[in-house]
Amino acid sequence: MSEEIGISCQDVWKVFGPNPESVFDLVDSGASKQDVLEQTGHVIAVKEVSFDVHENEIFVVMGLSGSGKSTLVRCINRLIEPTKGKIAVDGMDIAAMNDNELRELRRHKLSMVFQYFGLLPHRSVEDNVGFGLEIRGEHGRKKEQRVAEAIEQVGLKGWEKSRISELSGGMQQRVGLARALAVESEIILMDEPFSALDPLIRRQMQDEFINMRSEMKKTVVFITHDLLEALKLGDRVAIMKDGEIVQIGTPEDIVGQPADEYVSEFVKDVPRGRVIPVRSIMEEPIVVVRSQQDIETCVREMGDKRTPVAFVVGPFNRIMGILTMRDAIDADRKGLKTVGEAVREEFASVTPDSMLEDSLPLVAEGNLPVAVIDEEKHLLGVINRATLIQAMQAEDTTENNNQHNNNHNNHNNKKE
Repeated sequence: MSEEIGISCQDVWKVFGPNPESVFDLVDSGASKQDVLEQTGHVIAVKEVSFDVHENEIFVVMGLSGSGKSTLVRCINRLIEPTKGKIAVDGMDIAAMNDNELRELRRHKLSMVFQYFGLLPHRSVEDNVGFGLEIRGEHGRKKEQRVAEAIEQVGLKGWEKSRISELSGGMQQRVGLARALAVESEIILMDEPFSALDPLIRRQMQDEFINMRSEMKKTVVFITHDLLEALKLGDRVAIMKDGEIVQIGTPEDIVGQPADEYVSEFVKDVPRGRVIPVRSIMEEPIVVVRSQQDIETCVREMGDKRTPVAFVVGPFNRIMGILTMRDAIDADRKGLKTVGEAVREEFASVTPDSMLEDSLPLVAEGNLPVAVIDEEKHLLGVINRATLIQAMQAEDTTENNNQHNNNHNNHNNKKE
């Protein structure tokens, strides 16, 4: 993920009412959102929100109804005018843009996908997908090629001539997404795009969106009220409450280190194994050897370090396989000399971004540590059964401890 900033929000406020500036003195004196509403009739929808979204990042804003998340995303493209603060897109202050500049920003750099995606029912799929390009004045083969690529990208090839009314809700949502992709915007704002779909179709769309992200190379701000959706899709997640952001972090941070009781309540029922990645628990392999090393030395090292396996690597630390203690002893008895002659090329492995839950079957199959490797087969570390189970059970232990403490306190209170 790039560290270049795609969107920057600094101290952004949105106050609805006839005299928004009048509420700031009240807020400075400690008045709550409800106090302001009761005393002035003004609604604070977004309060002092600051964050940066990196290029090619999926940044998810999650909150319940009324938290301000949809108002916030509309402030980013000025469908709603912010009351106060600064919003920059690729370093450009959108508040300083005139109507023509803002129109160009929306046409070329920044697209939006809504929950109710505003498709044209009398037009075909390809006409709907090409609508943004048409508004931009683009026609001919270049437009047709972009439309075809976007339709294929969302899995609707073969449906180009179909009318919108002939499509299921999930397919219509794909058309809306394809329309945003076709204009090749660098940034896509998505306001609860999957929430109107049936649960099964919704999960399918989430999975397809994840699969597409490696090809899209887009900066995405994704709005949702569903915590599991936020944790599944987001590189980072911002939790909103009453117009404010209460925590920003990776899914791992949100679940493992909730900032306050509000976030803790949200994440208490989230299975850690679905959120915590392997990289968070991987360890250094105990024995790593080269294929040219002699087997006798390898056996001695495994024995001294009390490990049943050595990980065999070649140039640039790329893994070639494993050598178990049993295989090494058998190979030594057969007169084999080097590790490379006895290496086992089939072995269990996971990527550092794999979730703990997905890794559990591999660890359960045997007592050997599982290799953690990247796409180029570099050996990054290992995970073992005990560490994995301990990490997955951490939340249960925490809940049990909390329950024990509550019971203990209740018992003491009764004694008093």
